[in-house]
Amino acid sequence: MSESIEIVPYTGEEQIGYIMDLMKRTLSEPYSIYTYRYFLKSWPHLCFFAKDKTTNKYVGCCIGKQSIQNNLQQGYLAMLSVEDNYRRKGIATLLSMKLFNTMIENKCDRIVLETEADNVSSLALYTKLGFVKEQFLNKYYMNGSDAYQLTLALNPNGVTKQLSLIIDEDK
Repeated sequence: MSESIEIVPYTGEEQIGYIMDLMKRTLSEPYSIYTYRYFLKSWPHLCFFAKDKTTNKYVGCCIGKQSIQNNLQQGYLAMLSVEDNYRRKGIATLLSMKLFNTMIENKCDRIVLETEADNVSSLALYTKLGFVKEQFLNKYYMNGSDAYQLTLALNPNGVTKQLSLIIDEDK
């Protein structure tokens, strides 16, 4: 299936309707159009779509951002979702890897994300990609569910920061 999928970049405002519809149907957290515009206007180069070449339709999307946090270039995976009937086909991995590789090209030291603590599929995906659980977030989402913050250190700066956070927690 993944051979019929291509990863394409965000090109403009006309794609927001699909993004909002997909995320509304597949994510537990509701977002307003202002949230999407914040990410897409600030980091349009960190939004990608999975497109089925056989139907010419979008089947997934990821949105990220990049900023300086604690003196590090930090990438952030804000949203990732794939249409229900296209799941478990490697599409989330393709989208994630495109986003993460772009963040690496942009000199990120580390990447962070949050996911629901009981979302076994997403935890398995991110663990496979090298992320580690950094923090448990009690009742993080608006629906009351818990989350994990996961991190992926990309270079010695990111590793040093990740280790220092762990050491600080132990004090």
